Amino acid sequence: MDINSSNIEQIVKQVLAEMGNRTSAGASSSGNGTIPKTAHVAFLTGLEKFEIKEYPIPEVGDDDILVKVEGCGVCGTDAHEYKRDPFGLIPVALGHEGTGEIVKMGKNVTKDSAGKALKVGDKVVTCMIFKDNPDITMYDLNKQNVGGADVYGLLPDDDVHLNGWFSDYLFIRKGSTIFNVSDLDLDSRILIEPCAVLVHAVERAKTTGILRFNSRVVVQGCGPIGLICIAVLRTMGVENIVAVDGNEKRLAFAKEMGACASVNFKDFKGIEAMADGVKAAFGGYLADFAFQCTGSPAGHSNIYKFIRNGGGLCELGFFINGGDATINPHFDICSKEITTVGSWVYTLRDYATTFDFLKRAQAIGLPIKKLITHKYPLEQINDAFVTNLKQEGLKIAIVNK
Repeated sequence: MDINSSNIEQIVKQVLAEMGNRTSAGASSSGNGTIPKTAHVAFLTGLEKFEIKEYPIPEVGDDDILVKVEGCGVCGTDAHEYKRDPFGLIPVALGHEGTGEIVKMGKNVTKDSAGKALKVGDKVVTCMIFKDNPDITMYDLNKQNVGGADVYGLLPDDDVHLNGWFSDYLFIRKGSTIFNVSDLDLDSRILIEPCAVLVHAVERAKTTGILRFNSRVVVQGCGPIGLICIAVLRTMGVENIVAVDGNEKRLAFAKEMGACASVNFKDFKGIEAMADGVKAAFGGYLADFAFQCTGSPAGHSNIYKFIRNGGGLCELGFFINGGDATINPHFDICSKEITTVGSWVYTLRDYATTFDFLKRAQAIGLPIKKLITHKYPLEQINDAFVTNLKQEGLKIAIVNK
């Protein structure tokens, strides 16, 4: 073949043009050939019943992103929806603790919600979908939480259908927040959402001015939320932590996560004896600060007895209405001058902070990824939820091949 300089120039132009087309349109799925025409979605079609449905993948618009799902954790909120549908969403595509790889993106998408560049092949997580509320921004100073916005995995069904992370693909639309987390491994990325809940809770606790490096802190409830709470406290330098739960395996893991002592409430009869157990674990002192991480009204009623006069409390266990709790305002709040804050979900700023928390936790040797005890493929999602409801593990995850 006779190739002169003009031919070479033409070939180079053609190759560059083709590369530009592929980059802007994201025509190929990274490492997996072309994008399929349909996606499989685990739809909750009734109480305790997921069905795998197949839907066409929509065309990606100029402001849209198509993500190939790699994995998604099962949250307590998912379990509530599975059992009782408290939000009235059925039929719904659940899954909000997810992560995956960008396989196609619109030409207007160039960076994530923190200003980091985005491209096909990047690993991402989503946080919230903006509504018409200008106060929900990356740098809001009023600390408005995610309760004022929508979240993928808790959306009413629509003509897109690819609305939750329990799926092959997630279709991310304009107005959504997205973060490039390519520097984190899959297990860490699956844990971002629940960890953000605790980063937010600890930030809320710090507003009381009571939580300090040398504080004695009690954490009640050693499910994933309580265990992550302990890890967040440890990464911030708090060392004197007592874990309270009724499960010895979880209490043992609490010590791996950084608790210095544990109290099994099943070993005590009555709240006064239980409070004495907590006091003994702190060497004869009550806690300076407490985190109540259970969804039990009795747990909330009891927590005040573990806190010293002038101490603080962060209540974060009630993500849904779990019922009323009984307290004595005089003894539990007024005479002890307890400072209480509530915590629910997170802000965008907390979400971004969580990426650094995960890196720090691993750097100091906390076994944060051991929280994921079970992994199921998408087609076994009903089995995954049964395992979760039986509390046979800690964090259950759906992981795609």
